[in-house]
Amino acid sequence: MKTLCGIDLGGTKIEGVLLAIQDSKFEVIERLRVPTEKEHGYNHILSQIKKVVALLEEKSKTKITTLGIGTPGTLDPTTQTLKNSNTVCLNGQPFKKDLENLLGFSIEMANDANCFALAEATLGAVPDQVSNAQVVFGIIMGTGVGGGVILNGKVLNGRHGIGGEWGHNFLHESGGPCFCGQTGCVETIISGTGLENFYEEETGTRKRLKAILELYEAGKDPAAKATIERLITYFGKGVASIINVIDPDAIVIGGGVGNIDLLYTEGVESAKKYVFNNGLETKFLKPKLGDSAGVFGAAMLVN
Repeated sequence: MKTLCGIDLGGTKIEGVLLAIQDSKFEVIERLRVPTEKEHGYNHILSQIKKVVALLEEKSKTKITTLGIGTPGTLDPTTQTLKNSNTVCLNGQPFKKDLENLLGFSIEMANDANCFALAEATLGAVPDQVSNAQVVFGIIMGTGVGGGVILNGKVLNGRHGIGGEWGHNFLHESGGPCFCGQTGCVETIISGTGLENFYEEETGTRKRLKAILELYEAGKDPAAKATIERLITYFGKGVASIINVIDPDAIVIGGGVGNIDLLYTEGVESAKKYVFNNGLETKFLKPKLGDSAGVFGAAMLVN
């Protein structure tokens, strides 16, 4: 049985865990959180991470010699600096090198979507429901859209460190401008924000996605019907493009939009129309680990 340490670096909190792992079975030894306090800047975030490690060691009486960390944004393989983080003080910084120098040991890093995918592929929904899965695609559909590719239990980072970032594939012009500088990205159309934007454009009224879904289910709001049908159609088109490229054994759908049951029925039927095959055997799964996925996946980076 191995003992693994993982840290999930969020915008408001830093969570740490020590896991005892054997095969796909695990036990939480210690788990704790401290505030990120990003308003105090880059060096303070580093010191808060060191604080988490020290507290885990103190509580567990275990010496930590390596860890995995999930980050907002991703480490650029060429420059070895962080990029695409919404905790903007991290961008452009040699985060991995600085943290290793501070802690005195090596670490592994991946973005939060990759950690979600890794956790569900190795400890969560996939081993419970799919035998011998080699390729897993983890989707996060919430305020934005992200993803991660897991190949034989390991994160596929890619040449630019953007493996799995399907949220910024082109989907349709009607999505409009994206924060990334492109137009019509997957994220602009089937994220929770994108769907709420579409409903507002149709009605002049802003509603949360949960309320739009309730109106759709009541069957009395044409704009709600159009919004949810848009989700189903473009989810099928977007995810089919991923299936045609990496042909995963399983797709796990996290995030708030992933709670919509229609994705696992009508959404899958929509994908069938666009997959380059005469059938669709990919398993579409709800996540099992909830808000533990990020920090558990971070720990699995060093497994």
